[in-house]
Amino acid sequence: MLEPRYNITSTILSRIAEIAEIKAAVERSRVLPLNEAQLRRQAILRMAHTSTSIEGNKLAEFEVGKVLEGKAVRATQKDILEVENYYKALKLIGSMAKTKGDITLIEILKLHKAVIDGLIEQEKVGRFRPADVYVLDDLGDGREMLRFKAPPASEIKKMAEDLIAWLKASKKINVHPIIRAGILHLQFVTIHPFTDGNGRVARLLTQFQLYRDGWDFRKILVLENYYNQDRMSYYNAENRAQGKTYQEDMDFTSWLEYFTTGFLVEARKVLEQIQSIGFGKVSRKSEQIFLDRDEIQIMDFLTTTGRITSDDVADILKVAKRTAQLKLKNLSDKGLLKLKGKGPSSYYSLAR
Repeated sequence: MLEPRYNITSTILSRIAEIAEIKAAVERSRVLPLNEAQLRRQAILRMAHTSTSIEGNKLAEFEVGKVLEGKAVRATQKDILEVENYYKALKLIGSMAKTKGDITLIEILKLHKAVIDGLIEQEKVGRFRPADVYVLDDLGDGREMLRFKAPPASEIKKMAEDLIAWLKASKKINVHPIIRAGILHLQFVTIHPFTDGNGRVARLLTQFQLYRDGWDFRKILVLENYYNQDRMSYYNAENRAQGKTYQEDMDFTSWLEYFTTGFLVEARKVLEQIQSIGFGKVSRKSEQIFLDRDEIQIMDFLTTTGRITSDDVADILKVAKRTAQLKLKNLSDKGLLKLKGKGPSSYYSLAR
């Protein structure tokens, strides 16, 4: 059974306290549905860019935006596929987070398949690595240095199950959601369960766990942005706790200080974004826009996918196509959606 060792230092405690205050302020803020949808869309773009960039993807943020919109960019197929896959994985955690419960092995393997499909040999997709692995630093001139030796392949399944069991148990004893997410992140990359894609899956799982714990910050928080600004600091923070080889009694404290610091930096950005478009800066007419439950589901789907059709709405809400068309038209009349195309190929996107 996993029993993570850590101390709640004054740094960690003060960071969590301020993050909690920001969370409350963000949840209280009155934001127009269109503005919130646009912020979520921007967050998805940044997540897809920063998390793949950390792993060496060369696409710029504006190019990632084009890929998400289905437009052509001049780049390697590998870079394009990495972004497309990460976007699919983000949609997957958005869908899975709608159901309550604890993270499962099946969900972890589904995420890995979404992230890595088409990038490695098919027999390694959505499956734990079959052999031992060494994480190396490239020193140049063909020289490499060992950064970390992961646990043996034979121990992966049990370690993953122990991590899942700890997440479940820690909730019952009220371990703070930020601590839970931070330990999940580091323990997962330490287990290093896959041949490739471990970092991306770890960051997705962290976000997924926060969503399920209700610490999603209106799905505008982009933790990966902090890691990508100084990748070496991110790797060093992980390795400072890990050491050269896996240790069962690894101390998570230094990592949690880094994790909560980055979390606070990005939480402050969320609050700034919310405040910059907040209730006091909109017209009286705009303030009167209200959405019912069905309309919120439509906007939530559109935020993730960037476009929506009447067939999508009919499937999401389990209603007749005519009813779906009327719901979309109503959102368009409110100025939230814009119709594009004609006939069977028409769809709606966010109004700009």
